Amino acid sequence: MSIERELNKRSGGKCELSGVTEDLKVYQILPTRKGGLDESVLISATLIEQIENPEKMDSNLWRCLNESMWSEHLPVQVLSWRMLSRLRNQELLDQMYLDEDDLAWAQATGEGEEDENKIIHRDSNGVILEHGDSVVLIKDLKVKGSSMVAKQGTAVRNIRLDHENAEYIEGKVDGQQIVIITQYVKKI
Repeated sequence: MSIERELNKRSGGKCELSGVTEDLKVYQILPTRKGGLDESVLISATLIEQIENPEKMDSNLWRCLNESMWSEHLPVQVLSWRMLSRLRNQELLDQMYLDEDDLAWAQATGEGEEDENKIIHRDSNGVILEHGDSVVLIKDLKVKGSSMVAKQGTAVRNIRLDHENAEYIEGKVDGQQIVIITQYVKKI
């Protein structure tokens, strides 16, 4: 059975955060641990746009977090925690409880950290890189531990960020997952 169908069944065909019924999409909570239903939520496209573009956030749309933070489903709780952190709503955050592993997952994207403590990944031109972005290699790179050379101009899609080091991203080149130093890529 598809994840979307399972999420529709779990949520009753409503956004798991706001309760709206139109324009619903599957949103995967990153970084993934196992993938699938236990790391996905069904939410409105409007909320997804707000999550992915923090500068466009309208705090009035997020009043729904007062209720969604109490969801019995962990991905909904984690997403609620992240958005409450982004909104700096300490009062509601103090009411939430996540066990140690789940809190670490919620904090993995850097939400809730002070800006000076956040790890920011930048390409060779200083453009901020986000999880899922596409980049192009600006130099031939020899891949350590193999005879492979990743050629200049190779597009790397759906990158993953290293949450401990701002210099490293991960991506697939010629079907092989490799670590790439950010100074050798340019965002597409």
